[in-house]
Amino acid sequence: MRKNFGAKPWTYPQPVFIVATYDEYGNPDAMNAAWGGIDYDDQINLCLSAGHKTVKNLLHTKAFTVSMGTVGQLVACDYVGIVSGNNVPDKFAKAGFHAVKSEFVYAPLIEELPMAVECELISYDPETCHLVGKIVNVSADESVLDEKGKIDPDKLRPITFDPVHNDYRVLGDKVGNAFKDGTALKR
Repeated sequence: MRKNFGAKPWTYPQPVFIVATYDEYGNPDAMNAAWGGIDYDDQINLCLSAGHKTVKNLLHTKAFTVSMGTVGQLVACDYVGIVSGNNVPDKFAKAGFHAVKSEFVYAPLIEELPMAVECELISYDPETCHLVGKIVNVSADESVLDEKGKIDPDKLRPITFDPVHNDYRVLGDKVGNAFKDGTALKR
């Protein structure tokens, strides 16, 4: 028997996205955003309220980066989600983050977070908080690459948000092969 919870924003896994921007003076800012995902091959969608300093910045610059939160930076990732850049202008530095300029968009890469999606703003609706960004580049530090030069999730150690319990969880073990294991049922 199933238990019904009603309409809730619950799915698994929910990535912990750290959205980073520059303000009008070139100062970096970042926020934690758990509600988002990929749309099409070259678009990312996020749910971000208009009051965030990071949203004001990206509306001004038309660019942002989305880094994957990691186990090693869990405290800093949570911090940028609970403190507002509107009230703490140096929260990026207080989190222990260091900005590196993206080669592709006018937004910072976070040195401590080894994987990022670099984006240009496509649209933002302040009424629905729906943001759409065009993916211009994905970058990853060599420390999280495997021997074939691809991103290794075991080295990256991305965290996910559990919206039911308000927990962060790390992704687990490989359990199958995408686009392969299901072929056993095609016979």
